[in-house]
Amino acid sequence: MTHQALLIVLALTLIPAAAHAAGDAKATAALMAQEHQHDKPVPTPAATEEPSHPVSAAEVTYGEVAGKPAHGYLATPKESQGNVPGLIVIHEWWGLNDNIRSMTRRLAGEGYQALAIDLYGGATADNPAAATQLMNGVLADTATGAANLKQAVAYLKGKGVKKIGVIGWCFGGGWSLQTALLAPDDIKATVIYYGHLETDPAKLAILKAPVIGFFGAADNSIPPASVHAFEDALKKQGKPVEVHIYDGAGHAFANSSGGNYKPEAAKDAWQRTKAFLAKHLQGK
Repeated sequence: MTHQALLIVLALTLIPAAAHAAGDAKATAALMAQEHQHDKPVPTPAATEEPSHPVSAAEVTYGEVAGKPAHGYLATPKESQGNVPGLIVIHEWWGLNDNIRSMTRRLAGEGYQALAIDLYGGATADNPAAATQLMNGVLADTATGAANLKQAVAYLKGKGVKKIGVIGWCFGGGWSLQTALLAPDDIKATVIYYGHLETDPAKLAILKAPVIGFFGAADNSIPPASVHAFEDALKKQGKPVEVHIYDGAGHAFANSSGGNYKPEAAKDAWQRTKAFLAKHLQGK
């Protein structure tokens, strides 16, 4: 896959399908800022819900990217038997903040070694302008982002993990799909929350992991037509894919700190996410 193709996949939530140039990243970020204009990436009661089972969590270094250490956040079950599956957790455009750390602990509570990666090199944003700048930095060098993801996969494999899944929201949703394309032999389950979708069958041909995706019917950035095109492209190749589009929901409907939060849709998506991961990573 060329760098140009990587950019198309990772232009994430709001770039038109016909856009192919790196310069379009700024337009993407501007539209994303509009989607998030009422959002505040601060912890809320819904975002900081405790894990269903006790976990341990700590900051870790999971590799080296472009000559710099890659720092992340690892949460693991306190009580586990046998080999615990791994899960790569990819942050929204705000960065690896407390909301994502909380979600990482919740995922670990479901029985995973959950590694939240950091594509921003330690930086986080608390307003759309700052998030735009950070995202543009990643889009300007997608090769480094890809190397970061590969380091995360290698880190979990180095811990003896046999099955690895990936999950991401918004900015991270596009990267979640990209992770499955970058490491098709290692990723066994892919979860996409309203991330940009590749619809070219030729580019999706290498995908091996089953996919589940959650989208809003009122999300102008990722219209249902593109979601169905993605779904159809995978089904025609016999690849397992499950898509859920929620009526009345817009972009970032699962972000409890945002203006588009839809509790019922978010709850349903979370339950389906847990069942999907348990089936493909835990054999339940």
